[in-house]
Amino acid sequence: MDHKFEWQEQRTTTPDGVYRTLRAAILDGAVPPGGQLREAHIAADLGISRSPLREALTKLEEEGLVVKIPYRGAFVVEVSAREVAEIDSIRLRVEPYAAELSAEALRGPERPQLLQTVEDLRRAMENGDIPASIDAHLRFHRLFYDLSGHGILQSLWNGWETKLRLYLSVDHRTYSDNPQQLVVEHERLAKVALEGDIDAFRQELADHFPVALRARTGDPAEHAPRDA
Repeated sequence: MDHKFEWQEQRTTTPDGVYRTLRAAILDGAVPPGGQLREAHIAADLGISRSPLREALTKLEEEGLVVKIPYRGAFVVEVSAREVAEIDSIRLRVEPYAAELSAEALRGPERPQLLQTVEDLRRAMENGDIPASIDAHLRFHRLFYDLSGHGILQSLWNGWETKLRLYLSVDHRTYSDNPQQLVVEHERLAKVALEGDIDAFRQELADHFPVALRARTGDPAEHAPRDA
């Protein structure tokens, strides 16, 4: 059965308003990876014409959330455990460098922001709020890239974040297996990052997603990474 689309905010017929509504439905898992976004169905639900809807779908395609297949329509992008493991295998090499470059900012004016993401993650996990926990989770890791001052590192994260968010929005095992452990791991990562111990940061990160260590050897990623 198709998901019933509803406005996430005050009704608007602008492409941007339609985009935000569709994006929310995709990222909260209401429309799963591989699911079709049927124009007629969405237009009827939202009471809009096809023009702003098509503009919204094009924006989602540019963001990497949607793929358009000729003569078939628009579908939510599918992200495999293998793909996430490959992303993580690269992150194991570049995220410690991002943490090193951002260390001065994190030990100074940005320290509260890092600690707040951990607190947001804790609160979301306690409340069983999966979307909020995913948001806090990714904001934590994004900080290292954003504060690194390194354009290439920032571009790498921007290219990964949508796929990681899509994957985590569907694979709730990451959060249901041991939610408190996920918080503890982020606390440890924050601690070593603030201490400037990059070797310890690298080891904590490796413990975070062990599946990624096998990705470069050709082993199949049979289970979801514990973190993304």
